[in-house]
Amino acid sequence: MLSHNYYYFIASLPHINYGDKPPMSSGEFLQQCKTFLSPGDLKLIQFCRFDPKLAIESTKPTGSAFIDAIMQRERILCLTLASLRAVKLNRPAHGEIPQDVPRAAALAKTAFEMEDPLEAALTMDRARWGVLDEMIGINFFGVNNIFAYLLKLQLLERKQNYDVTKGFAAYQELYDAILNEYNSKV
Repeated sequence: MLSHNYYYFIASLPHINYGDKPPMSSGEFLQQCKTFLSPGDLKLIQFCRFDPKLAIESTKPTGSAFIDAIMQRERILCLTLASLRAVKLNRPAHGEIPQDVPRAAALAKTAFEMEDPLEAALTMDRARWGVLDEMIGINFFGVNNIFAYLLKLQLLERKQNYDVTKGFAAYQELYDAILNEYNSKV
């Protein structure tokens, strides 16, 4: 019975591509999940978000190999970026970075070396999208596709929220605050 629910649910979802406008919010999607997902899968869906704090702090297995792989990839991405930033600022890196997902570390290095922060963020999000497509594999109507769909909706929502003017204003505000603090210490 459950697999029929998942099949129907996935078949009813609009197809999405990176760059599309989200057909629904991730919140609306989560409401739909409550109708179709098992209680166990509903508990797992809470881990389906691109949250650096969650990725770094949640190192225990969730019960889903798919979610664990996504979280491990995000953990390596976040830790590698943090380490690269620390080196650039002549500060010590925090802890050892796992090396079991070399593509995530390579992506972090590529994004870090980009001049344009928006392009770096878009590059990482496009790569995340590609990894989700790879990980779904041939089990198109399984729960992993539902998890991936939620993550893809979040990537589309994030892309919609990117605004160059707001981003530059936030950067300028942060830069000014750092400069003012430095000047007050000198």
